[in-house]
Amino acid sequence: MTDGSAGGMRSHEAHVADMFGPQAAAYVASAVHARGADLEALSALVAELRPGRLLDLGCGGGHVSFAAAPFVAEVVAYDLSDDMLGAVAAEAGQRGFTNISTRQGVAERLPFSDASFDFVATRFSAHHWRDVPAAMGEARRVLKADGRAMVMDVIAPDWPVADSFLQTIEVLRDPSHGRDYREAEWVEHAEGAGFRVMRTAKRRLRLEFSAWVERIRTPELHVAAIRSLVAGASRDVAEHFEIEADGSFTLDTLTLELEPA
Repeated sequence: MTDGSAGGMRSHEAHVADMFGPQAAAYVASAVHARGADLEALSALVAELRPGRLLDLGCGGGHVSFAAAPFVAEVVAYDLSDDMLGAVAAEAGQRGFTNISTRQGVAERLPFSDASFDFVATRFSAHHWRDVPAAMGEARRVLKADGRAMVMDVIAPDWPVADSFLQTIEVLRDPSHGRDYREAEWVEHAEGAGFRVMRTAKRRLRLEFSAWVERIRTPELHVAAIRSLVAGASRDVAEHFEIEADGSFTLDTLTLELEPA
């Protein structure tokens, strides 16, 4: 990673790595990331298909890798953060997974040959990517013609007011956050990259407020700003996100199952 040119400021990619590297162990241990119906759906599909080689794109705490490893010959956990990859490798060793390797890099420039994976999966990573269309194009490039892909991420509401609320609290919590995209935008990204959307599934994900901000070590000033926005939310916004008295809330996620078009 290199610094940007403007006054020594960090590039977006370096900023993401800086935010998540020190919290690597917290993301490996995170209950929100370690379980979920989307992860169960991925595990079931991989168990059915038994792909030879799987890419966990933006692996974070490695939970896709761990879910897939029992059913795949080789898993490559790929992420921006060397610290995160080190934590994933250590956890894989503790779990006895000898088929998980790690590789560092950005989503928009994958260091892999064309058609080198049978399955590409990404979960809770794309909202940090600089260029989602480019990254999805790379995912398609490295996927075999008869391969399968699965994208799982938080999505934004279609209503602009609720969308703005979500994006604001996300970036206050984590300044490296890019954007949560709407479902229609995700379909456009996938199809534009050369995928066919086979099926989608929307789910709801509850986030406990204190764990949500502590996991990324959000500064107290920003925590106070988030609480102020939550307290001032309209009834419609509060109902959509099921905002609770302690600030905990529930948002939407989307899973897309894809194949090459």
